Amino acid sequence: MNKKNLAYLFPGQGAQFSGMAMDLLSSNAVSSLFDTASEIFGKDVKELLQSDADTLKRTDTAQPAITVANLAAAAFLGEQGYAPAACGGFSLGEYAALVCAGVISAADCFRLIKARGEAMQLTADKLREASGGDASAAPGMAAVVGLTPEQTEELITKWKSEGLKDLFAANINSPKQLVVSGTAAALTEAEARFKEAGAKRVIRLQVAGPFHSPLMADALELFVPELEKISFRDPSIAVFSNVTGKKISSGAEAKKLAVQHITCPVRWVEEQASIVSCGIEACLEAGPGKVLQGLWKDSGSEIPVFSAGTAEDIGKIGA
Repeated sequence: MNKKNLAYLFPGQGAQFSGMAMDLLSSNAVSSLFDTASEIFGKDVKELLQSDADTLKRTDTAQPAITVANLAAAAFLGEQGYAPAACGGFSLGEYAALVCAGVISAADCFRLIKARGEAMQLTADKLREASGGDASAAPGMAAVVGLTPEQTEELITKWKSEGLKDLFAANINSPKQLVVSGTAAALTEAEARFKEAGAKRVIRLQVAGPFHSPLMADALELFVPELEKISFRDPSIAVFSNVTGKKISSGAEAKKLAVQHITCPVRWVEEQASIVSCGIEACLEAGPGKVLQGLWKDSGSEIPVFSAGTAEDIGKIGA
């Protein structure tokens, strides 16, 4: 395998598990990365990565932890001679991709993710409190399985014109699945409607809030001032946007898209197609879990994807 004709795919929130990336600490680059993150987060990253499952579910904990794990995988890969030609990240994972492409530094990425996670957690907490403190009555997300993304988005547009408000396409994951965000009332109503339209299942997700939707707009007030402090450079390799599904052309565009990222849907199906068009011969899921491998398989691409989140997995690449 050509170690330089690859794309890195970085996972997002939900991929985390206690102890992730700890096996990569034999790498000097990873050790240095942990030191930088610990200084910026104001806590020992090794303790953060070994938090219990409930703690890691919190957005303000999960986002820093997953980002460290993603960048640790990339740093470890680099010491093994890998150098990607392209990169992309799912939702939160896009920030690791921006580092990989030289758009922002790892230190600035940690500063942004700390602010982003805190802003999104605070917004989600406010939405839950406004719903009486009952998580089941708060805005959230649901996966719609068995309809194409085009069908689902068309239904949302139609229902919105008929008066069903506060329902949004959030993650266009694969040709077989789309995740929606909305208020509890909108999600309940939509569940019945999606099933009537032919959906096999509608699964309410255990998440802190209605991510990648306009319902998260309050988070921008807290996040954007921190974003403005950070310099974004032009990409050194191809890097792709969740918001557009296309290649990011400049640092200025990347910074603009970072603002939209919190409230706009993740167009992962389009982004995968854009990555394929780069002519890469394989992808590495650089970070915890194997979610992106499943979504890539659903895309129908024959380009292989290998796990690259642990030292053991990285040692097996191409074997």
